[in-house]
Amino acid sequence: DQIEFYEDKLRYETDPADLKAALNQGENIVVIDARSNASFNEEHIPGAINIPHRTMDASTTVGLDRSALFVTYCDGIGCNASTRGALNMTKLGFNVKELMGGLVWWKQDGYETETA
Repeated sequence: DQIEFYEDKLRYETDPADLKAALNQGENIVVIDARSNASFNEEHIPGAINIPHRTMDASTTVGLDRSALFVTYCDGIGCNASTRGALNMTKLGFNVKELMGGLVWWKQDGYETETA
């Protein structure tokens, strides 16, 4: 049971270092900021797209590459937009992981952010 738990955890979550390495290697990953438009415009992971979790549906995700891995994130601990976004995207049939620690851990690891 414990091995299965940890395998599942790695199957459904990623950390900033692993995401950054995968992006640097050119893996087919789409990073989704699941927070509000205002939060995204203030600061976000470079290259991320903004689809607030409350608006995720077939019409707001049309045209996205279904062969990609989608990584959702929000502010971090205490924010569940990334979890809600991951659930919504999974229900829509996308392959999804959630970024552990969100934007807070991304910045804590020393990675850049950008503004809109």
